[in-house]
Formats: sequence, C-alpha cells, structure tokens
Amino acid sequence: MKPRNLETVLEVKHFTEDLFWFKTTRNGEWKKNFRPGEFNMIGMPGGESPLRAYSICSLPEDNFLEFLSIKVPDGPLTSKLQHIKVGDELEVTTRAVGTLVLPNLDVYELKHPKPRLWCISTGTGLAPFLSIARHEEAYKYYDQVIVTHTCRRNDELVFRSELESNKAVVWQSVTREEPREGVSTGRVTDKIRSGDLFSELHYEGELDFNIERDRIMICGGPSFNIEIRDMLEAKGWIHGTNRAPGHYCQERAFVESL
Repeated sequence: MKPRNLETVLEVKHFTEDLFWFKTTRNGEWKKNFRPGEFNMIGMPGGESPLRAYSICSLPEDNFLEFLSIKVPDGPLTSKLQHIKVGDELEVTTRAVGTLVLPNLDVYELKHPKPRLWCISTGTGLAPFLSIARHEEAYKYYDQVIVTHTCRRNDELVFRSELESNKAVVWQSVTREEPREGVSTGRVTDKIRSGDLFSELHYEGELDFNIERDRIMICGGPSFNIEIRDMLEAKGWIHGTNRAPGHYCQERAFVESL
C-alpha cells in the first residue's frame, strides 16, 4: 500500500462557530502542480476519518496549503477536523483535480474590450476563488475579476480586504441577518434575476450577464449550483469542461460530504 502523505498544521483560524480556515505544510511530492480552482483530499491521520474533497485556497507557487471548512458536529470528518491545532498532522493527498479552472472558459469568443470573470459563490464555495482571484493568470485574460460571496451571517463573509488588495471586485450579501456596512442583503440568484446585482456594482445600464463580455464560475451548495446553471443554460450559455471550454463552469465532481 502506498504510504499516506501527512502534512503539519501551521495555523488555524475560527471565524464563527460554523466556519474555520487552516494552513498546512506542503512537503509531499506532487507529480503535477495544481491549478487554481482545483481540489484535493483531506483526512485525519491513521485512517481516523474518510477522505473528503477540499478546494485549495492557496497558490500553486506557495510552499504551504490553505483550506476553508465548515463545522458539522456529527460529520465523519469535520467533527474531528474542527478541533485541529498547530502541530497536528493531517492526511493531505498530493494529486489535485477539478473542472473549476480557467482553461475551461472560452476566452477566444469574448468580443468586448473589457472582459469580466465572475466568481459566484456561497459559503465555503469561496475557497477555489481565493486561489483564482489571488493568481495573476486571471488578470491576464480579464479586465475585471468579480467575486460574489453570499452567506447566512456577516461574520462568515471573509477575505474581502485581501481579495480587493489583489484587484478583485468583491460583492457580498447575507440572508439571515441585517447586513453590515458595504454588504447587501438577499440571495445572489434573486439579485441576478432582478438586475440588482449589476446596479449595486454600479454597472449602469446592465441588467444581466453579457455572453460576449462575461465568463462565469460557480461554486456553492448543490441546489445553488443547479439554479445558476439552469438560469444560464436557459439563455444559451454552454458549460465548459476539461474536454471543451464554454461560457461558464462549475465543479460537478465536487459533492459535499462532511
């Protein structure tokens, strides 16, 4: 049996009772470096838990790995993972996969002088977009990288200042409490349908995505992903895959099992 790769926890930050971030070493040997937006598998050492898919938040060039996780009290993995501390070891696979990557978007059909990349997320679906929006590659193809993040509560809206320092445009909303300053209220899907998302971002005169200007990435819960997919495909948008690029992409292989 191939020995399991173990990495050491370097930092842990608990944002809320339901959300935390952690950083590990990156000592394992990767046959192929990951691409921003891909995921690998994480588990507790010694087979104490099943391996689960986690999008990588850090950059391919970094000598460490970052991840974002929710906490589920009786989850097979997160019931244990939420208690990790600096110095603990985790099993972290050294092979990353996924379809939520830039090459799966067709940039050659963009017919606007200022193309935009939309990274639309809910909850921990922000994780792959941290890697994408931090990486210089996205800004080579797109004039703007827009990250939308919708959560239940204000304290779950994380990494805004860092994303903005990397030139990303950030729009945030909450669904279960009064928004703090600079945060909208309501579901992003409703904001897209009404056109309010575009007016709140000061895109005057725009009421919807423009297939000749915009490319879209989606990451959130299964029902959210399906809702956005159906909205786009009803208007003729094509889903991009590793076989053929399209107008939007999502991680179909990433099924959340905590």
